[in-house]
Amino acid sequence: MIRHGEAAADWGSHTDPGLSDRGRAQAEAAADEMDKRASQKLSILSSPLLRCRETAAPLARSWDRDVTIEQRVSEIPSPTENGGERRVWLRSIAGGIWSAVPDLLAWRRSVIASLLTLQQDTVIFSHYVAINVAMGAALSDDRIVCFRPDNGSITVFETEGSSLILIERGQEADTVVN
Repeated sequence: MIRHGEAAADWGSHTDPGLSDRGRAQAEAAADEMDKRASQKLSILSSPLLRCRETAAPLARSWDRDVTIEQRVSEIPSPTENGGERRVWLRSIAGGIWSAVPDLLAWRRSVIASLLTLQQDTVIFSHYVAINVAMGAALSDDRIVCFRPDNGSITVFETEGSSLILIERGQEADTVVN
């Protein structure tokens, strides 16, 4: 799973921003890193949001692959579209645990199911909280935020039956969640 590059706007001020200049450089760096790591060209999935699709684009070009849009690895659903309210809401839950937000448990299960149903190695371009869902599932950690993936960082999981296994933790950083 690769977290999208730095967005041109934060989560509270724009519903679907593209990448900043720095984000485009992070997307190129992630593609270069995947070129080095992968022994073959893998399938590519992306959240439907623009910042993920733009992050996936350099790898898709390099590998001459189409990007399949996967709604289930998209951004955490917000109870409001108002930017300021969304930001406050996300901050209010980020330090909590999944069992305390029952309205989001179906989304969390959907993210996990999308990963467990993959039949082949796949590169997935996703978001901060969705990657935290995978990390939490792999580590049996109920915290909403148990990992701080940097923009463009690569985190590797394996699937084993009905569970996720963490293979490699991606680079962490304090970033703007967008």
